[in-house]
Amino acid sequence: MHTGNKAILIKGARVHNLKNVTVEIPRNKFIVVTGVSGSGKSSLTIDTLFAEGQRRYAESLSAYARQFMARMNKPDVDYIKGLCPAIAIEQKVTTRTPRSTVGSMTELYDYLRLLFARAGKTVSPVSGREVKKNDVADVVNTISNLKEGDKALIIVPFKQHANRELKEELNILLQKGFSRLYNGEVLRIEDILEDPKWKPVAKKKLYVLIDRLVVKPFDEDDKHRISDSVNTAFYEGEGDVYLEINGTELIHFSNRFELDGISFEEPVPNLFSFNNPFGACPTCEGFSLVLGIDEDLVIPDKRLSVYEGAVAPWKGEKLGLWRDAFIKASRKFDFPVHKPIIDLSKKEYQLLWKGNEFANGIDEFFKEVERNLYKVQYRVLLSRYRGRTLCPDCGGYRLRKEALYVKVGDKHIGELCEMPVKDLQQWFDDLTL
Repeated sequence: MHTGNKAILIKGARVHNLKNVTVEIPRNKFIVVTGVSGSGKSSLTIDTLFAEGQRRYAESLSAYARQFMARMNKPDVDYIKGLCPAIAIEQKVTTRTPRSTVGSMTELYDYLRLLFARAGKTVSPVSGREVKKNDVADVVNTISNLKEGDKALIIVPFKQHANRELKEELNILLQKGFSRLYNGEVLRIEDILEDPKWKPVAKKKLYVLIDRLVVKPFDEDDKHRISDSVNTAFYEGEGDVYLEINGTELIHFSNRFELDGISFEEPVPNLFSFNNPFGACPTCEGFSLVLGIDEDLVIPDKRLSVYEGAVAPWKGEKLGLWRDAFIKASRKFDFPVHKPIIDLSKKEYQLLWKGNEFANGIDEFFKEVERNLYKVQYRVLLSRYRGRTLCPDCGGYRLRKEALYVKVGDKHIGELCEMPVKDLQQWFDDLTL
């Protein structure tokens, strides 16, 4: 039989239960070997073909390299022609947990976690600004970029310990080497200590003056001195430093990761892991579902409209008053009460549940039910609509809210996990870091 270079010829294979099998396998093709259990599939492909390919490759190595490898026996076969070095991919059996997803099982989610930890930008939910932690270099660069001749003061807030008197606090500052305070004008600490009647002005905030500068082209020695002053300021100000420019502009720097009065978590891979207590939503513990009001039980037929009675609990003489009140109030905010639930926009659907200043929604209805649970009929009513529902705190994203503040390309990691693979690939193609 002439195979040339287009096939692998196995002649007289007798490994395990193979009975002198001769077979020709095409090269550069995707070949599938099938058969009933015990027919010799693994004996032919793994114990014969792969074993001989691996043995031949090992023989090509040096004697020194072969001593670190396990002994490989030649399979029971007459000969194999057209064989090249072989690779066997082992079947991997992984354990699933209730939190497992396709992303976590294939380890693709690990790469997303790493991307958001390294390239993600934390955005404040209050102002929408990026949260940044300032360091000494930020303050030095700000001073260096001022106009030549500008006067800059490096100051930190004056903090009086609860158990210390003012003079005791000022004496400690003198011992540390600070000689001046600032409240719109420079005050010598020694002069304040000599004046028994001096008291801080309530309307003027008091600062400790760390250093005074006049902006000029700074040399290396100047920058080193400024860096030392800023470093001291961060230490004395417990993370807060202020830069006053020409007595008019006050710039705040902080080496804490916070903005708008909120302290944020610095992005690390574990922050984006719902399998880790550090990153998992504390309400649903990373499962995305909690026991609550099941939307499918409340609105079982989404082809109906609110007017047609789509909201199941809003029926009957007494509970139907909630539906009537919502329909009556809907004129004030233009809600389409005759449109089927399935055709409502996301905003309109949320309005039906959350309500507004004109009408109470479904959420408010169930809060009223919970306030009356001492009555049997309300307990029975609530039990009808209880079920597994999306976590109200994380919205089903499984992560704590601090993780969802971190964004790459204006999307947080939960939004990426919701996207179809095709759209996600396009998003990565268009992404610019």
